[in-house]
Amino acid sequence: MKGPKVVVLGAGSIFFGRQAIWQMVASEVLNTGTLGLVDTDPSHLARMTHLAQKAIAHRGVPLTLESSTDRREVLKDADFVVLSFAEKSVPNRARDCEISARYGIRMCSGDTIGPGGIMRTLREFPHILECCADVTDLCPNAWVINYINPTAANGIGLQRFAPELKTFALCDGLHMPHVKNSYARRAGIIGPDEVLTPEQDADFDFRIAGPNHFTWLLKAEYQGADRVPAIAESLRRSAATETDGPDKGAKARFNDAITYELYKAFGYVPTCTGHTKEYVRYWQGHNLTEDAIPPLDLWDHIPRYEWHWRNWNEIDGYNYGVLPMERFFAETRADHATDIIETMWGGRNKPFFINTPNGTAVPNMPDDAFLEMLCDLSMDAVTPREVGPAPVGLRGLWQQVLDTHELTARAARSGDRDLLYAAFACDPLTQSLADTRRLIEALLQAEKDMLPAFWF
Repeated sequence: MKGPKVVVLGAGSIFFGRQAIWQMVASEVLNTGTLGLVDTDPSHLARMTHLAQKAIAHRGVPLTLESSTDRREVLKDADFVVLSFAEKSVPNRARDCEISARYGIRMCSGDTIGPGGIMRTLREFPHILECCADVTDLCPNAWVINYINPTAANGIGLQRFAPELKTFALCDGLHMPHVKNSYARRAGIIGPDEVLTPEQDADFDFRIAGPNHFTWLLKAEYQGADRVPAIAESLRRSAATETDGPDKGAKARFNDAITYELYKAFGYVPTCTGHTKEYVRYWQGHNLTEDAIPPLDLWDHIPRYEWHWRNWNEIDGYNYGVLPMERFFAETRADHATDIIETMWGGRNKPFFINTPNGTAVPNMPDDAFLEMLCDLSMDAVTPREVGPAPVGLRGLWQQVLDTHELTARAARSGDRDLLYAAFACDPLTQSLADTRRLIEALLQAEKDMLPAFWF
C-alpha cells in the first residue's frame, strides 16, 4: 500500500521537524508516501530538507520529498497536515513572563495558560486559520493536526472556526505507550527497565483526562487494586520527570513536592506538573503563611536558546558528514504526531492521547469540552475511550481553563478587546482587574510587531 502524503507546516521546528523526518523514513507504513516540508525561514527549511535527503538516501527508501517556503506549492492532495510553527517563540515567551511578573503573575512556561498562553494564541491563531483556508482549498479531506501551543486554545478555535475540516490537537507529554509504562513502573507493576506485557497492559486500567497541560491521573487499577497511592508515594520521593524537551529549570523545580501537595488537596495525581503548577494560584507568591515551596521561578529562556543552538549544530553535523547518519537513526526517537499518522494510515489500532471534543467520555462535562483523553483512531474518526465522571473540584477548574481558552480563541480571531479582557478576567491566574487592564495594554504594545493590525 502506498504511504500517505504528510505536510509539515513549520518543518524548521527543532521539536518536530527532525523527528518527523526520522519517522517518515524509518516507518514501512510511511516511507512509500510523500513528505512535504514547509517553513517560511529559508535557512531552516534548507537545512531540514538536506537532512531529509540524506536520510532517504541512507536508507534507500522510495519516500518522495517536497520542500517549499510557499505552503500552497506543497499542500495539494495531502492526507495529513501538521501545524508546528511558532514565530520568535522564545523571545516572545520571555517577554510575556517578564512583563506579567511586574503585575504579580508568575509563569514558569508562559505558553499555555495565563497571559503568556493568551498572547501566544493571539500571535499564532490567525496564521493557523490562514493555513486552514489553504487546506480547505487544496486538500479538504486531510486530517489537520495542531501541534502549536496553546494546543487546547488553538484546537478549540479550529473546532469553532474551521468545522468543515477534520482536526485534532496534540501534545508530546502523554505519548503512548511510554506514559503508561512510566506509571506502571511507579506503581510497582513492572521493574525500572521493563515494559508492560500485553497481559499486564490489559490488567492495568489507566485513565488520564483534563485540558491539555492540566491533566490528572483519575484511575490506576491493576488487577482490581488501586495503585494511585503507590504512584503518589513514588512521586513524593522523586521529582516528576517532564517530557517537554530541554526544560530543566523553572518547569522542573519543586515538581515532586508540588505533585504531592496537589494529590493531597484533590486526591488525584497531576500528570504534567511542570505545566500544571502554572495553572493554579497556589505558588504565585501572594500567600501570608510561609510555604516550603517558593513562588514559581520565571521561565528561563537562555537554556532554550542554547538547546536550539546545540540541535542545529547537530543537524549541520549530519548534513556536512561530520556525524554519521547511523547515529541519526540510532538516537532520534519517534514523534507523537507521526506515530499517530502511522497508526491511522496503517490501521494499527493503537490508542493515543489526543486533544479532542469530549463526546460522552466524561459524562459530567459538556460534549464539546476539549479534553486530552486516550482515543482510538482511524482515517474516519477519533473516538475517545470512556473515562468516567470528572471529579468534583477538578471539574470546575477544568471548565474555567476551557472557558479561558475559548474566549482567547474568539478574541484572537476577531480582535475584539472586550473578548480579550474577558479571557484575561476568566484566566485562573488573574488577581486584579485593575492590574489586568494595564497588563493587557503593556503586552499588546510590547508585541505590536507580532500581532495583526486589527488590534491597533
